[in-house]
Amino acid sequence: MEVRGPYSNIKDQIRALEELREKLPSIDTPEPTLIKRDRPRRARQLRADQVEQLITDYQAGATVYELSDRFGIERRTVSTILHRHGVPMRRRGLTPQQVDHAIHLYNLGWSLARVGDHLGVNHTTVLNKLRERGIPTRDTHGRPRIEAGGAR
Repeated sequence: MEVRGPYSNIKDQIRALEELREKLPSIDTPEPTLIKRDRPRRARQLRADQVEQLITDYQAGATVYELSDRFGIERRTVSTILHRHGVPMRRRGLTPQQVDHAIHLYNLGWSLARVGDHLGVNHTTVLNKLRERGIPTRDTHGRPRIEAGGAR
């Protein structure tokens, strides 16, 4: 019986299978060693007196960022503790005078991050205020941004 069609010449197929088989790890190859990972740590719990101090400091004007550094916990944990204890949160924004100052500094060539650090707010807050005032922003290389769909 003579076989015809795509399977009639199996020498090439056998050669390809043997090449693939050689690429497979041998049975004698040891199992890869497991990577030892640290066990997830439990979040640091503050004692009752520390929670009271955190609340007092926040009410005295400390920011959640300062408190997170001071107590060695996440910023979000500080916010959670304050919310849990019914402490009203401050919304730190920029006054109109600070926005004017931010625009001035930005026009002098300061980066959004530098302006934000100077004013004690996040760079995104500065960016949002500049956009609200219609101030054109620069890209990371200091070039004017080209708006999507705008002229080039």
